[in-house]
Amino acid sequence: MPKKEVKTDYWVYELLKEANLQLTPQGCDIVEVNNALKTASKNGTGNVGYPEYCGAVKDFLLVIEDKAALDRHILKTDTDLIAQDTKAVKDYAVNGALFYGLHLAQNTTYHKVFAFGVSGNPKHHRITPVFINERGDYDILPDVETFISFSELNIDEYYLREVLKEDTDQEKQTAEILKDAATLHEDLRNYGSVKDTDKPLIVSGILLALREIEHKNFAIESLNGDTNKTDGQKIYDAIHANLQRAQVTPDTKRDKLLAQFAVIRDTEKINLVDPKLGKTPLRHFTDFLYNSIYKSIRYNNSAEDYLGRFYGEFMSYSGGDGQTLGIVLTPKHITELFCELADLKPSDRVLDPCCGTAGFLIAAMHKMLSLTDNTDEKQHIRREQLFGIELQPYMFTIATTNMILRGDGKSNLHYKDFLAENPAQLQLNGCTVGMMNPPYSQGSKQNPNLYEIAFTEHLLDSLASNARCIVIIPQSAVTGKSKEEANIKTSILKHHTLEGVITLNKETFHGVGTNPCIAIFTAGVPHPKAHKCKFINYEDDGYEVSKHVGLIETPSAKDKRQHLLDVWFGRTTAESRFCVETTIEAEDEWLHAFYYFNDEIPTEEDFSRTMADYLTFEFNMLTHGRGYLFEKGGEK
Repeated sequence: MPKKEVKTDYWVYELLKEANLQLTPQGCDIVEVNNALKTASKNGTGNVGYPEYCGAVKDFLLVIEDKAALDRHILKTDTDLIAQDTKAVKDYAVNGALFYGLHLAQNTTYHKVFAFGVSGNPKHHRITPVFINERGDYDILPDVETFISFSELNIDEYYLREVLKEDTDQEKQTAEILKDAATLHEDLRNYGSVKDTDKPLIVSGILLALREIEHKNFAIESLNGDTNKTDGQKIYDAIHANLQRAQVTPDTKRDKLLAQFAVIRDTEKINLVDPKLGKTPLRHFTDFLYNSIYKSIRYNNSAEDYLGRFYGEFMSYSGGDGQTLGIVLTPKHITELFCELADLKPSDRVLDPCCGTAGFLIAAMHKMLSLTDNTDEKQHIRREQLFGIELQPYMFTIATTNMILRGDGKSNLHYKDFLAENPAQLQLNGCTVGMMNPPYSQGSKQNPNLYEIAFTEHLLDSLASNARCIVIIPQSAVTGKSKEEANIKTSILKHHTLEGVITLNKETFHGVGTNPCIAIFTAGVPHPKAHKCKFINYEDDGYEVSKHVGLIETPSAKDKRQHLLDVWFGRTTAESRFCVETTIEAEDEWLHAFYYFNDEIPTEEDFSRTMADYLTFEFNMLTHGRGYLFEKGGEK
């Protein structure tokens, strides 16, 4: 076997190991599959033939053929089919993989086969999956960067979405959340005339009251429209009891929360029986929330920020999304990505100083809890290792409710102005990870401390030395266009290290009109001049906008995220169009687009395409003369 092919085999082995796939090289540990391969010669002689790797994941069979050269990836016929003549099968990766896949689908009890053609090396490569069924029909699927979508955890979802083209349970659940939010928003408007900022408070307050059911201190049936002790008073009392039960201290903090929830008790219209409903709107809302969301939050072990999702939907239905206050809620896939980029450990202490509805803290808690089986350690994570600060009173109330519903974490949430806090005082918490989505578009020459990059510096100054700090901010924040922002960037590098910046999908905050990026730092370590930062273009992240739903995950999202993490942590290399590693200056624009230049060596395919375009141009010039340029909008 050629040396280059051995290198490709080893690289494929590393990718399989990363996805925890136990495939056998040059054969198969499954008896019936190994027997079938005894007659799988590519020459068609009926003798033995082995793919590079083969094995099963659940009821799927995976077959891999690889080639060192990219130009040996795939050969198609004139009718756009994958060529299956002997030479093509022997010389091309996808063709060989399909050959083995078809043979095994016909000669084993495995009727769902993924055949992979892999060519190239870690930096320049293609991985093409082909799905084959028991009838020998096949579909060429979009190229992938890793095998993570075919792990035991993900393969069913990939098959459902990419092969069967059906929605997953998670997508259906998201659709249900959106539907429930729309319904509840409509009901709050029709039956309560409730202000926009009060809507999420009513939702979160009722959810707290529902927690008292298990202590026999609250019953939905008790909401009977009594005018002496109103439904709102009963819910308010249950909230008070639950805050005490959750040990929300000090009393001043509990009183601030109760002051926010007073809207439930004091809004007259929602406490009166509505003729159409035959009950009070509060009873109607409570019935709805118990059945649609309470059970999900309490019993579904997920990083989903349900209340944040409801809040975002309420604001969008109301003709706003918090933008007037600079509030841009962070999507779940970004909060989870932060946890991966931070490489969270169960021992970490996490600070979010602009915590909003607590999306980052929920994701961090979920991730840290998943990394330990120790009950005491889990309790310690919930009670001692999550720190949040929020300035907006109703957002602080939602965040606290969110954490209580998740089983704690609320004790270190504070209703304060982060920028007014002394960083040295915050450092005493010993936080090893900082995560933040600061208010957007609030800074100006008159208020430079409100620039997103100023928030970033304040967070860096508030963390323990060597802490990881990750922020999602507008791209404009790292370009340093204004003098004030440029000065802040210079100051940051004097005391902290920039590790890199990831340019995100422009639709990450769909409908907001912000082009975001993720900036990653090491706190308390001055930036070395020779330190190389990573600048990554992650605009193609596998998420796209769906009408009436917003940003949704496509089947490629997990694969693209795994590739991003592999490149970030140095497990693989990438083309410069994806990642540039370079030293930096404070006055640089800290974005991939600033440092990138196309240094890729053209492939044979690129050369052929360019030559074809040139010859077409020459032919048209000879045929039509300068009039051809005029038609194409060129010089006249």
